[in-house]
Amino acid sequence: MKNIAIIPARGGSKRLKNKNIKPLLGIPLIGYSIKDAIACTEIDEVYITTDCKEIKAVGTQLGAKIIDRPKELAGDYATTVSAIQHAVDFLGLHPDDNIVLLQATNPLRPKNLISDTLHLFNEKKLDSLFSVSKNHHKLGEIIDDKFYPSNYEFGQRSQDMKKLYYENGLIYISKIRLIQQGVIFNSESFPYCIDKNFPIVDIDYLEDFQYAEYLLKSI
Repeated sequence: MKNIAIIPARGGSKRLKNKNIKPLLGIPLIGYSIKDAIACTEIDEVYITTDCKEIKAVGTQLGAKIIDRPKELAGDYATTVSAIQHAVDFLGLHPDDNIVLLQATNPLRPKNLISDTLHLFNEKKLDSLFSVSKNHHKLGEIIDDKFYPSNYEFGQRSQDMKKLYYENGLIYISKIRLIQQGVIFNSESFPYCIDKNFPIVDIDYLEDFQYAEYLLKSI
């Protein structure tokens, strides 16, 4: 059984140009995920699936192997699972192998996150796992200019709020056999909760990038 790390990173980002290779404190953004994967002794190989020659060059320089993603799987409407399925077919992996999916846009992960989740994944004999964080916001929706609380009631103490969690994007682990069915994670997947004090950043905009810079300088 192998543990294969795959980092999807297509070119052509519209909200933040070339974000996957944009230098973040001197390191290309994608380099943080590559570094995390390479540092984990349980990971057998680290791949980037991309259609972008610049990302290919950076990824190779940083120690990752490259999977050439077809253009039809790299457009605005292409799904992550389709890119991972292509990678699985390209690599000819066994159904019992594990894919560790790391997003290039998440440069901050808790120390040993990959190792810890892989140990749990194998110990519990899971088919899929994804990371979550507890939500601490008072959420609601606005209908006809009126606010309707979703996870609390007006005047309710924060500590008495309904416990909700959100998918934070830091890590996904899935068996090849599940990916072959078109699934990376679903309602049956194990939710691995990240400590509430760990700062979560997912970079889509310049403000996210600047926040990541601030966090990296602070830790």
